[in-house]
Amino acid sequence: LKSSTAAGERRHTQEKNMQLSEAKTGHSYIVETIDLPFEMQRHLEALGMTDKTPVSVLNRKGKGILIIKLRGTRFALGYNVTKSIGVSEADGCE
Repeated sequence: LKSSTAAGERRHTQEKNMQLSEAKTGHSYIVETIDLPFEMQRHLEALGMTDKTPVSVLNRKGKGILIIKLRGTRFALGYNVTKSIGVSEADGCE
């Protein structure tokens, strides 16, 4: 019983901390980290993507392009950007 609980907690933790590129369509997440070159990171911050910002994944297009909703505006981000943004699942939001 303890081992299955530990495995369940481990699985829950793995699902909580992921890259935006792994996010599921229709779910909401909280931005935890942005690990991009300085200028790109500053550009995303100017658009409103900062730590603890909620984002919703609206759709996936083509080869890794993710359509997200950030502060009421839709953005398309490529795989090279989304793989560098760490997120956690937003509680109670799907």
